[in-house]
Amino acid sequence: MASSSSCRAWHCLLALFLLSSTVYGQLSPSFYDKSCPTLQRTVRATVTKALRAERRMGASLLRLHFHDCFVQGCDGSILLDDVAGSFVGEKTAFPNVNSVRGYEVIDQIKKDVELACPGVVSCADIAALAARDGTSLLGGPSWAVPLGRQDSTTANMMEANTDLPAPSLNLDGLIAAFAKKQLSPRDLTALSGAHTVGFSQCQNFRGHIYNDTDIDPAFATLRQRTCPAAAPTGDTNLAPFDVQTPLVFDNAYYRNLVARRGLLHSDQELFNGASQDALVSQYAANRALFVADFATAMIKMGNLAPPTGAVTQIRRNCRVVNS
Repeated sequence: MASSSSCRAWHCLLALFLLSSTVYGQLSPSFYDKSCPTLQRTVRATVTKALRAERRMGASLLRLHFHDCFVQGCDGSILLDDVAGSFVGEKTAFPNVNSVRGYEVIDQIKKDVELACPGVVSCADIAALAARDGTSLLGGPSWAVPLGRQDSTTANMMEANTDLPAPSLNLDGLIAAFAKKQLSPRDLTALSGAHTVGFSQCQNFRGHIYNDTDIDPAFATLRQRTCPAAAPTGDTNLAPFDVQTPLVFDNAYYRNLVARRGLLHSDQELFNGASQDALVSQYAANRALFVADFATAMIKMGNLAPPTGAVTQIRRNCRVVNS
């Protein structure tokens, strides 16, 4: 029975990989094995150095990849700089401006990779690998990142403003936002576990700690100490998503939700008497289940493709389209 069950599980995983690899130009973990065999070592070395300088950067690199994939697919569009008078990118969209971090780390990785393998590796693939390595270096799971993405020659500020899930969304809104990207409610709940690391700005959780009732009063009082009620005072003040282990990738995020200590309104919506409560409780009790589902959901999200017919390239500089 165990052998039969393992066989079925193996076939399921193979089918999932084959399905996902057809979504975005036959992505494969071995895509660069011949053209850039040192790629993964180079990325990990640079990410390791960045985390030694600032451990929080692991969470930032994970978030950067998420914000890339939810706009036009995983195409590196978030990395493009504005060009005065001719091009408006996504960096100044409301969910990204003065918030998304890690661009300089991606720049350094790209510089290092170009020295070894010029013109071969996309910025989108670098962002995907950096997110994986940032996660694993903080104690989270690792996974084989399917590779072979190309870089967008455009960006979409409007889509960044509309499609990136806002911290004020209720559960129905969150489920709809993820369904728009072919991600299930289970994917939503697993990917939200990225909030077990990192920090958020006061402007993102002010409404939750002052106006919501689905919050532990002591936790609300704690957060109010550094997040004044009247905007814009303190808008950019930071608080950890997970006060216990803010820079360790564990499952404490879910235990906090069960205790009504989610930082964002959208966080607590996952455990608020509705469809995701049971799964949150399972993740809170079973770290192995969470990290397995998280890795699966990251692969699925990482296969979000650019729109059909989009013009893509391998950018030499992640910040600008090739001339």
